[in-house]
Amino acid sequence: MSKYSEIKKITVSHLKKMKAEGEKISCLTGYDYTSAKILDEAGIDLVLVGDSLGMVMNGYDNTLPVTLDEIIYHTKAVKRGLKRAFLVADMPFGTYHSNMDDAVKNCIEVIKTSGAEAVKLEGGREIVPVIEKLTASGVNVMGHLGLMPQHVHTMGGFKIQGKNGYESIIQDAVALQEAGVFSIVLEGIIDKAAEEITKNVNVPTIGIGAGRYCDGQILVYHDVFGMFDDFVPKFVKRYADTKSVVLDAAKQYIDEVKNSDFPDDDHSFKAKK
Repeated sequence: MSKYSEIKKITVSHLKKMKAEGEKISCLTGYDYTSAKILDEAGIDLVLVGDSLGMVMNGYDNTLPVTLDEIIYHTKAVKRGLKRAFLVADMPFGTYHSNMDDAVKNCIEVIKTSGAEAVKLEGGREIVPVIEKLTASGVNVMGHLGLMPQHVHTMGGFKIQGKNGYESIIQDAVALQEAGVFSIVLEGIIDKAAEEITKNVNVPTIGIGAGRYCDGQILVYHDVFGMFDDFVPKFVKRYADTKSVVLDAAKQYIDEVKNSDFPDDDHSFKAKK
């Protein structure tokens, strides 16, 4: 059992100590109170309210349509379900790209109104000024490099990064570290690149489709528990087939309603004799 399992509240300091001591960091996405409460009870270290909610919760084709209000709404719900886990909120596409003032204002709004303890921004050296301003203002920032879903159009699709060299990604990671991020998500990159980046930065790296050498791992809640099957990335391991359980139960419920088997006497109220 991890010595961190008994800690009442995970903080940035704990996450950094985990890296230093070789303790892997467990992370999953979450989007609502009930799922957050379950993950917290299980002992998850970090929960990310990802803009992946656009696909798994709202049925968008990608993450780009997700709004600031949607992130705040879901983060507030997740916050109510967490006691121990560290909470991070994704900053949606367009909320930190136009100018410095708007970027800082939007990030601070998420922190103040949602209860998140950090925000996550996609990008490398080009967003360093924003990160520096945020961290100087007391905002915890998580970086995100490699395959960046908000850049899906400019990247030409969801393509694995680092196959033809990864020196630029390492340079981005070092730049993010120097700007003050407390952690960096590495998504969709070859495992050798993730290993080199993890060695070259002193903040925790959290992998998703980036191999085993990262300091921690994160996956999407609905992927891990087999609830979402519109598409299943190669790097996803399903730990349960929840969709089948719910599907079978729903069919049984429908049959019992149609056949007047539910509600029965055990699930009805009777007049007093």
